Amino acid sequence: MKNFTVRDMTLCALFTAIIAVCSQISVPMTVPFTMQTFAIFCTLGILGGKRGTVSILLYVILGTIGIPVFAEFSGGFGIVLGATGGYIIGFVPMALIYWAAEKFFGKGLPVIIASMAAGLFVLYAFGTFWFMWVYTKNTEAVDFFTALKWCVLPFIVPDAVKAALAIFVAGRVSKYVNTKRQPA
Repeated sequence: MKNFTVRDMTLCALFTAIIAVCSQISVPMTVPFTMQTFAIFCTLGILGGKRGTVSILLYVILGTIGIPVFAEFSGGFGIVLGATGGYIIGFVPMALIYWAAEKFFGKGLPVIIASMAAGLFVLYAFGTFWFMWVYTKNTEAVDFFTALKWCVLPFIVPDAVKAALAIFVAGRVSKYVNTKRQPA
């Protein structure tokens, strides 16, 4: 990418690793969830749209080629083509929405909140339609409202909490990560 420094590449790699680690952290609830989405939100909030998108894209690519970075140390093309693979792929348009919002509207808190909400909506939509297609193809037909009940409704509140927590963390951490160090 144009004007991408070694520091940028290092931060992208670091946050790709953070996403991979957070993907392994499972929170036991009625429907368990991982901290993967929290890491995605933090990556975007701390690194910004451009570097955050690169980090997320790298995470998706690593998992797709078989590196076990997805939840439960899974990876591979089969995971991405599976019923929940749309949610993994959906992280990329989610990041692109954040990047576009940042580019056109700036980095203010209302923009961050709105772009994270819009990105999450697109993630849910993409993942749900993907789930419906794969589930219908492999098992039986599933209607839209049943898919929402299984794949979206149990995650709305946890994802909103993760987004709020990520915005808080990003507000505290980004000033240290994005500080330009002067040569000695």
